[in-house]
Amino acid sequence: MNMIRDATEADFEVITAIYAHNVLHGTGTFALEPPSQDEMLASFRTIKGMGLPYILAEEDGRILGYAYASPFRTRPGYKYSIEDSIYLAPDASGRGLGKALLNRLIELCTARGLYSMIAVIGDGENGPSIGVHRACGFAVTGTLPRAGFKFGRWLDVVFMTRDLRPPEDVPDGEGWVG
Repeated sequence: MNMIRDATEADFEVITAIYAHNVLHGTGTFALEPPSQDEMLASFRTIKGMGLPYILAEEDGRILGYAYASPFRTRPGYKYSIEDSIYLAPDASGRGLGKALLNRLIELCTARGLYSMIAVIGDGENGPSIGVHRACGFAVTGTLPRAGFKFGRWLDVVFMTRDLRPPEDVPDGEGWVG
C-alpha cells in the first residue's frame, strides 16, 4: 500500500540516495556531483522553515520517492510562486507515484495560500516528467534551449506552470515569506 507523508530528518539517508542516483544517472537535475546528506538536510530545514511542504511516498515502509516546494525566486515579488521538485527511486517509475506526489504537493501549496506552481524540467526530452506535470494541469510556458550540459550533450529546460488559484484572486497572505 502506498502512503504519502511528510518527510522527516530520519528519512534523509534514503532521500539522499535517491537524489544521488538521479544526479549520477539522470538529466532531470543538472547537478553533476551528489550533495552530502548534511547538505540535503540543510536544504530540507530551510524549506520546512519557510512553511513549505516536503513529502515522500512509501510502500511497506520503503521510501520510493519524494517531492518538495521551494521558492521559484527569492525576491519578494515572487513570494506567491513556488517551484516543485520530484525525484523517484530507480525502480519506482511508471507506478503513478510522481503524479500522486505532485497532486499532494499542489493541495498543500494551495492550502498554504500560494498562487502559482512552476516546474523547471531538466532535459526537454524528459517525457515522463513533462507527462506527469501535464496530467496534473500544468501547461508548457517556455523552453530554454541548451541551458545545460551533462553527459556530453546539451540539455534544454522546459518551463511548465499551473495556477493554484484563479488569476483574479488578490493575495491576502504572506506567500512563502515568514
